[in-house]
Amino acid sequence: MKYLISLVAGIVLGAAAFFMLLYYNPFMAQNKLSPLSVTDNELISLEYSTVAANSLIYTNDGESQIAPYPAKVLQLWERSVSQTSALATVLKNSRNQTVGIGIKFSSDSESTRILNGEVIVDSVWHIYLPARGSLFIEQQENYWGYLRDIVIPAYRSSGDNWRGIWNGNTTSGPGALGTATVVGGSGKFEGLQTEGVEALTAKAYSVDRGPVAIDGNITIEMPQPEAEATPGP
Repeated sequence: MKYLISLVAGIVLGAAAFFMLLYYNPFMAQNKLSPLSVTDNELISLEYSTVAANSLIYTNDGESQIAPYPAKVLQLWERSVSQTSALATVLKNSRNQTVGIGIKFSSDSESTRILNGEVIVDSVWHIYLPARGSLFIEQQENYWGYLRDIVIPAYRSSGDNWRGIWNGNTTSGPGALGTATVVGGSGKFEGLQTEGVEALTAKAYSVDRGPVAIDGNITIEMPQPEAEATPGP
């Protein structure tokens, strides 16, 4: 019996050591500096709330942690979209003025690799800014830092919640520098091809409800127009 107890204790201690190594691995630190922070080009900054009740519409399979909003919205329970969430929300500028509407679809990715610190979500945005035009964003997001620094501490808390100040980029590709692909759809953005980055600012999270006070920010680089060639003499 003592050998069985020793074996079980060894397995438990080994699993705990592995989890601690994974959780505190410094090489899996979240990227908090935007790749666009050093650009000289104009940046469009769009902000929104990730709290479902603050959106126009939010839906998922109906069994996930975050409840669909409003309550009677159709749910994505079919197998082909059961791992997908859809969000329609108002977008605001840095002065808290409404500037447009954004629709985001997010799906769990098969490229998730926990051992590499990669909790991947594939997502796309369709953004419409009145009087300016529309934009499409394709990106891969890594939520490992969000999971490690916010979600896990919330579950470990006696109050089943997390409070603090946390900032981090979620965008991890497909751009080589960890940026999203942005394509102009209409209006002044027609023909545009550029990059973008999405980030989160968190202040409160609940095990029961998910995000309580978490805002998202989408930053899009606007390339300077190429100077027209000067005709020769």
